Amino acid sequence: MNRIENAFNNKPIFMPYFPLGYPDLDTSIDVIEALAKNGADLIEVGLSFSDPLADGPVIQHATQIALEKGITVKKSLEAVKELRQRSVDIPLILMGYYNPMLAYRLEKFVRDAVEVGADGFIVPDLPMEESDEFVGATHASPLQPPLIPMLAPTSSPERMERIARNAKGFIYLVSVTGITGERKSLAKGLGDLISQVREHTSAPVCVGFGIGTPEQAKQVGALADGVIVGTACVRTIGGSETPVETAKQFAAEFRSALSKR
Repeated sequence: MNRIENAFNNKPIFMPYFPLGYPDLDTSIDVIEALAKNGADLIEVGLSFSDPLADGPVIQHATQIALEKGITVKKSLEAVKELRQRSVDIPLILMGYYNPMLAYRLEKFVRDAVEVGADGFIVPDLPMEESDEFVGATHASPLQPPLIPMLAPTSSPERMERIARNAKGFIYLVSVTGITGERKSLAKGLGDLISQVREHTSAPVCVGFGIGTPEQAKQVGALADGVIVGTACVRTIGGSETPVETAKQFAAEFRSALSKR
């Protein structure tokens, strides 16, 4: 059983996002380790890009700082290797934009990512219709790490069925239209949206965008197989004078909320 499948034995899973290189590379590695060892079931490891079109101001600011401090794809992959050497054994999904991956050379990127211990990829600006080259690169690896598909409330029923039917790993369901960021309340009709997706797939359905508190996570966890928390994670930890300790507390609080549903 691979790491992603194993993670979903503990549904609903808690999946935080944190970008490598923020507030600096060493601290980001320590933060991701702390999240992994204090409640996270799977982590979206952020690869910074200068034009993160799907992200709101908090994550844009964090990734810009990471770039200013010299983060690169190569350094990010080395950081994943370091996390594995520190006995971080939960799934690590690389979340980034397509341009840096192409610049690195796609097949080499996938090969190197798998070699250091990445379990899959999320690429927000790569639509399914244009993903053949990337999927081909993943199939060239013996482990065949999944390209995680994203669905949104705006996805047509036909497109939703096509993407869900072919999903590997899990489905990243965007709960709202727009960019990442915390919302005061959950999207209306979220339960119906999750049900629609599940009609077409047996893959786990994880919900992201707009989840900012443990209570919101608990509500989503009652409906979905996993809860993705990005902006609140980056804002809370990045704004702390003791980011590693804050990461430990953040992970523990969200994991506890999901366990009590």
